[in-house]
Formats: sequence, structure tokens, C-alpha cells
Amino acid sequence: MADVPVVARVKELRNFVQAKRLKGKSIGLVPTMGALHAGHLSLVEILRQYVECVIVTIFVNPTQFSVNEDFGRYPRQLTQDLEKLHEVKTDLIFAPHLEEMYPSDFSTRIIISGPAEVNLEDRFRPTHFEGVATVVAKLLNQAQADIAIFGEKDYQQLQVIRSLARDLDLSTRILAGPTLREADGLALSSRNAYLSDEERAKAPQLYLALCSAASLILSGMDINEALKQSTEIIVKAGMQIDYLELRHAESLAPVLSLADGPARLLVAAHLGKTRLIDNISVP
Repeated sequence: MADVPVVARVKELRNFVQAKRLKGKSIGLVPTMGALHAGHLSLVEILRQYVECVIVTIFVNPTQFSVNEDFGRYPRQLTQDLEKLHEVKTDLIFAPHLEEMYPSDFSTRIIISGPAEVNLEDRFRPTHFEGVATVVAKLLNQAQADIAIFGEKDYQQLQVIRSLARDLDLSTRILAGPTLREADGLALSSRNAYLSDEERAKAPQLYLALCSAASLILSGMDINEALKQSTEIIVKAGMQIDYLELRHAESLAPVLSLADGPARLLVAAHLGKTRLIDNISVP
């Protein structure tokens, strides 16, 4: 396969899209922050089933990191990312520089509520979804794609983006890609690279706790008791838990029983210096 073309300017991206449109091609978008793994590549492969042209964006977005987070050390490995994207059928890579996305006189932010203010990630990262919404709105506008796909591992983010597209009447359809996992259950994440060998051995306990909570709730146990017992699994693994919650799968509002609608278990915890998140549906 020929090398995938890489562009860094919005004008180049739009010229590419316009040329494809003139040929009647449908456009799909996979926004990423790079450090690609099999989960990202699966999104490309899923999207290929829906569109004729797939664009992958690689941009580590500073506005979604707070001052005490890992923006400076977030893994950046563009050369390896390009090699991986050569293995799947990617038509274009958009890898803008910081100044292209946020010029010196940039002065606009998107403020979002709804699923962005439900006391989950927002409790610990209060400015995170403002940064996510702003950059995603820019990317969707820049590419004017028919469909964009986001992974379910960042489930609250997915719901925020769905709300963003709906509320701003964006024409891009939002798809969700399932979470890919290692053989031991650990959800694939670029931040897994931070884990030491000892921490990596403990990390799957997060998924085990989710599965345990789901099983206990489905067996009829009181939700709070089920969450309490599953929290102990996480704590015994040496993690510091931020939250383990059962929420409505669409609104992310707290639920008192499975009769309240489709449900989702969401968890976040620190293992050493690494913060891990995960979620599963409760059927």
C-alpha cells in the first residue's frame, strides 16, 4: 500500500475532502490524540464499513488537560502511528500543529452541560469536557465528515459528543466503537504505557470489579451494596478509586434500579501515577 498522505493545515484537509466530494465519495472521521493502539485501528475498520474515505486526525489537545495533568508526558509517537495507519485502509491523516488549531488570537470555547455535568469525570476534571467539546467541534467543522466515530471506553466523553452534535445541529453522524481489551480484560488505552510491570499485573482488577458489580446487581443485590463490594476489589488491588457508579446509559443520571432504563457501570481509579477509566453496559 502506498504511504498515507499526511497534512497539517485545515486548508489542505478541506481541499482533500472537496476533491473526494466531487467524486461522490462519503467521508468518515476518526479523531485521536495519537499513541495509537488496536482500539483506534478498530475504529478505522468499523468506519470503513460505512464510508468510502476515512480520515484520521492526530492532535494532542491541550485544552482538555488541566494544569496538574499529563499533557507534557502524554505519549507522542507520530512515526509509529503512521506505520500502524498504513496497515489499515486510511485515506488521509490530519496532524495539525498547535498554532493551526489554536492561533494566538483564539478566543472561543464551547460550554457544555447535560452529560458533561453529572459528577463523574467532571468532578475530577472540571474543565476537561469544555476542551473536548471545543476541539471536537473544530474537527467536525474542519472535515465536514458524514460520520465520525468515537470509542466507548471514554463513555462520558462519547455522550458529551453526541449531545454536542445534536444541540449544535451538526450534520456529522456520531458512531460508537466498542472497547477493545487485552486477554486479561484491561481496556486498551494509550495511558497503559505508563504502567510498571507490577501495576500492569494489578490493572485488570478494574474490569473484574465492573463485571462483579454487574453480576451482583443482576442477581438482585441492592445497588449500593453491590458497588460497595466491588469497590473493595479495586482498593485491595492497591488502587485509589475516584468513582464506581451505575448510571443511565444515555443521560448518565443516577439510577435507583435497572427498571429506570438502560444502565452503564462506570469506574475511574489511580494505579500509581496512572489514572485508569473503564465502563460496561448492564444488560
